[in-house]
Amino acid sequence: MAGLDQNTPLPTEITLHSQSKRLEIAFDDGSRFTLPFEFLRVHSPSAEVRGHGPGQETLQQGKRDVDVVDLQPVGNYAIRPVFSDGHDSGLYSWDYLYMLGQQQDALWQNYLDRLEQAGGTRDPAKAPPPAPKGGCGHHH
Repeated sequence: MAGLDQNTPLPTEITLHSQSKRLEIAFDDGSRFTLPFEFLRVHSPSAEVRGHGPGQETLQQGKRDVDVVDLQPVGNYAIRPVFSDGHDSGLYSWDYLYMLGQQQDALWQNYLDRLEQAGGTRDPAKAPPPAPKGGCGHHH
């Protein structure tokens, strides 16, 4: 998980927009980002998605319709969204959310490129079944 960098602006407002499936976050430096739930889900900082090191990432598929069903504060440094597909292990620190907001366009395009290269899909009905739950999915 990304730690909290003391130079990262702090959030002043976090709003879930369930209808449009977006999280809006404002920071004390004046920045404001609107992050789609699907974007947050496919860029989860959890080990289940990111793996334990470079090259161990798991490409997320079929997340187009994912919702955030709960949003839990974690101390004074992060939030933990609970997604409608059951994913709830990602801790989104303020610096990670700020980075996602700043790099949203490039990260999203990279995700779409990786999905296309893998022959993957954003459509939940066409996505392969999820890996069995339990741990992060890696064998140690």
